[in-house]
Amino acid sequence: MDLREMVDLRVRGGEQAAPGGAPAVVAGVSVGGERSTAVRGAALAPDSCFRIASLTKAFTSTALLRRLRENGVALDTPLIELLADLAPDWRADTGLTVEQILGQVSGLRECVEASDAAALGEGPEALHEAARLVVRGGNEQAPGTRWSYYNGNYFLVGAVLAALGGASYETVLRRDLLDPWNLSLTGFDTPREPVAGRDVGRELPPRDYPRPRRPSGGLWSCVPDLLALGEGLLADRELLDQARRPRTAPDDPMAYGLGWALGPSGQMYLNGRLPGYRTAMLLVPDKDLVSVALAAEQTALPLLARLLSDVQYPFTGDDLGAAVDAFAA
Repeated sequence: MDLREMVDLRVRGGEQAAPGGAPAVVAGVSVGGERSTAVRGAALAPDSCFRIASLTKAFTSTALLRRLRENGVALDTPLIELLADLAPDWRADTGLTVEQILGQVSGLRECVEASDAAALGEGPEALHEAARLVVRGGNEQAPGTRWSYYNGNYFLVGAVLAALGGASYETVLRRDLLDPWNLSLTGFDTPREPVAGRDVGRELPPRDYPRPRRPSGGLWSCVPDLLALGEGLLADRELLDQARRPRTAPDDPMAYGLGWALGPSGQMYLNGRLPGYRTAMLLVPDKDLVSVALAAEQTALPLLARLLSDVQYPFTGDDLGAAVDAFAA
């Protein structure tokens, strides 16, 4: 079955669970660099731009790994050494490392809400001040003890990327990753013709994404750029090996590397959720497979998860539909 047939089958199969009608979906697969895409929905194209929510973390983590390598900074470097100006407010464990925040095993107290970050405004220091709030909150448990998904970790990741790159997070992300990898349709500014988000078929008004939260979920992107991100990561074996090595314990809620959940056959996956949008991405590195699906409907995640599971199943024999759907984004 080709990708278009798979998308059509899955969308039609989900119509009964979507009272507002079938969602708009764009999906893409790359195997060994050979791509195929599928579109379902009026006025959509393979390169239509969606809010990608937490798929942003894959861009942020990849950019930081590249910047760490460029600067010769080890993953086990204590975070306080890279954000030294936050030391007067530092209540977190001083041994907390870059690797632990990327791997969501920081043990930080999850006390900074989305509204707290948004209240910091849109100025150039907003992200850095969000990072200050996170470390001021201290640790709930020792770093490396247990996995817990916390967007505050990625406020810190973005702040470190900015500090190491000597410019704003947005500037460094574009200079270090988006431009070199030709990800020209990915960015934080609303695109000229964005795909409108929907909730059970009702179109939602566009919303800005607060600047302090951008490293965790602020990007607009499209299927071709996401496929290129995955292809670029698979081509860089050093970065890939860093990203897919588990940083979690056997009794953790899930296996997790650096920015990616890990499946039983070495799959790397994540999903994204924002009002009006659902997104998912899955890689099978040993089979040179990248897959992504974007939907403009906030009830569509189970459909996308099942679709990507179907795509990788012939390569691995694993059913990952429930895992991709359940991943905490």
